Amino acid sequence: MILHHLPRFLARQMGEDRTAKIALIVVDGLAMDQWLVVRDALASRRPGFGFREQAVFAWVPSLTSVSRQATFAGKAPIFFPSSIQTTDKEPALWAQFWADNGLTPNEVVYLKGLGDGNLETVSEALSHPKARFAGLVVDKVDKIMHGMEMGTAGMHNQVRQWAKQPYLNTLIDLLLDRGFRVYLTSDHGNIEAEGCGRPSEGAVADLRGERVRIYPTPALRGKVKERFPAALEWGTVGLPEDFLALLAPARQAFVQEKQRTVSHGGVSVEELIVSLIQIDRTGE
Repeated sequence: MILHHLPRFLARQMGEDRTAKIALIVVDGLAMDQWLVVRDALASRRPGFGFREQAVFAWVPSLTSVSRQATFAGKAPIFFPSSIQTTDKEPALWAQFWADNGLTPNEVVYLKGLGDGNLETVSEALSHPKARFAGLVVDKVDKIMHGMEMGTAGMHNQVRQWAKQPYLNTLIDLLLDRGFRVYLTSDHGNIEAEGCGRPSEGAVADLRGERVRIYPTPALRGKVKERFPAALEWGTVGLPEDFLALLAPARQAFVQEKQRTVSHGGVSVEELIVSLIQIDRTGE
């Protein structure tokens, strides 16, 4: 299963039950190895949690605006070309998917920017008597990643520290208490990479990720590839025709040479295979 299949998967879980309530927590940037760290922290704080674990594929390039947006749209990125460089349309795409499945706007919740602080906003949104399908973006791990200078070990340490805080288990408790079936996934993972140099492309790149560059034409992409012959020109299957990705070489990133970074955008297993977990309380 690829991430854009998830809403349909959730709709099937609902079936004909017009009272079913489902919450999808998308922990932006959470790699599978980091999920194991989170799981251990959750289990130690809440021994009653049960985890049914699967895996799904992220989109390539493994960027938030591509993969997370596809998750909430329930569609391949080729179907949202006008917003593929931003996540601003996610609430509308999430609402549209559920509208197409017979739900009203009052039954659909979308919130992002979660991960620390209090849960009043979430609690208020879920308290609407008709709220049935919640899409919740937790972006704390992605923020940790983009400030990470200590590699994979540093990521594990920081993610563990965050997961030991009460936020995530309190969020899950809140959802379970309100009768939601809770699923947790991620839009992409991340890897530790070494810099291979920055493309000096001026303003020709539409998107500049550390592990991927996006160009509007083959000529522009080809010119940059000349300098980085080991980089991979990715095809546009499922992507808009003018969304041409140049992926950094294996375990490398388009940053200063020899610089270590934790990033995403490429096609490593760690970036592309993410967890899909159903979380419940054992015995319920």
